[in-house]
Amino acid sequence: MLNGKKVLFSGMQATGNLTLGNYLGALKNWVGLCDEYECFYSVVDMHSITVRQDPATLRKRARTLLMIYIAAGIDPEKNCLYYQSHVSGHAELAWILNCFTYMGELNRMTQFKDKSAKHADNINAGLFTYPVLMAADILLYQADVVPVGIDQMQHLELTRDIAQRFNGIYGDVFTIPEAYIGKVGAKIMSLQDPSRKMSKSDENPNASIYLMDDPDTIIRKCKRAVTDSEGQILYREEQPGIRNLIDIYSACTGKTPEEVVKEFDGKGYGDFKLAVGESVVSVLKPLQDRFADLEKNKDYIDQIIKEKDSQVEHMQELMIQRVDRVELLLKQLAKVLANNTNYATLISGPSYNQTKLKFIQLSKVEEHKLLVVVVVEGNIIRNSFVTIDEELSDEELLNLNILLNSSLNGLTIEEINLGVIAKMKEQAGSHRRVVDLVLNEVSEVIRS
Repeated sequence: MLNGKKVLFSGMQATGNLTLGNYLGALKNWVGLCDEYECFYSVVDMHSITVRQDPATLRKRARTLLMIYIAAGIDPEKNCLYYQSHVSGHAELAWILNCFTYMGELNRMTQFKDKSAKHADNINAGLFTYPVLMAADILLYQADVVPVGIDQMQHLELTRDIAQRFNGIYGDVFTIPEAYIGKVGAKIMSLQDPSRKMSKSDENPNASIYLMDDPDTIIRKCKRAVTDSEGQILYREEQPGIRNLIDIYSACTGKTPEEVVKEFDGKGYGDFKLAVGESVVSVLKPLQDRFADLEKNKDYIDQIIKEKDSQVEHMQELMIQRVDRVELLLKQLAKVLANNTNYATLISGPSYNQTKLKFIQLSKVEEHKLLVVVVVEGNIIRNSFVTIDEELSDEELLNLNILLNSSLNGLTIEEINLGVIAKMKEQAGSHRRVVDLVLNEVSEVIRS
């Protein structure tokens, strides 16, 4: 949850040119979701480099995609639009999650098999671990819901498995995302092979209608669309080409397939294809006009990029710190246990008042007993026990660890004044008594 709303994440790759299928199947439906969700829409340019890219071309396409988001009606004031590559947390979290993902799981990903066959000369590790980066994209912002098509459902299931595995070890760190179940976008198929989805990577230029195609090109592609020899405009599986054109016309006009069939009863394929082309031109014109305006306003786009980078940077820092601390605290506890099973003080260190704290770990050893591990500058480790009069869940203990470390890291003992303590106790809420006990123990173990 963020600002009282569930978080929704989605994104598109900055490769190729977006098609009518991308628009009608996804982009068009994203526009109104900000009323119900806190929406993050990424230009996923890091995913794009699993295939060799020219840097200048990739930068241009990434900026174009961001402008298309806005031109399609996604308001940057109400949604967070950003470049994946501008947020280091995506790559950082992906590496951590790689360590919680099994090879067998990645081997089962059907998209890896499909893309490996398509790019047999470049089967790289990035292509193999692509789904883990996708999991990081989603989990980094604690997304509650993710709009996905059937072809991406397997990746979302893997994301859920990774998050549940991590949470099972370290507590409730990640939100477990669900597939977004909302208005179903039109599934637009290739104009030249209606058994396949319309794709921006199709080698046949007549197979796809691109969002920036001019009216003449759109009309020409519709006229060349593969149909059949039956001569009847009917919405049925036996006529996949006509069925696809009906879906396109239906999505562009808002009419049902039944209404479309009735409208063109007795008319020929030529008339119908022309009408489909004209409906597409009508739908894409506002987007194309808005895109042309945005192309002229470089400063506006630069400002959006700068503002949104700042917004997501703050969020990703919070999550990366949360994950990193879990890992780091547990490693330090393991070090304590490995070197001294009686939890005795390991090393004496610098003078008490000038000792800087590096981090603190609370670990539950009994129902009302906590192990307090304190690491100070020089990687000196001290530890002790504290008895508390309340029960803490794993999540409450994790949140207290995060609070203590975010408040005290880098401070010397003499810098932990009443103001710092008061602020911490206020944030601790009902657990302020635990904070009191822990701070007293921190003071004692450093003094020792």
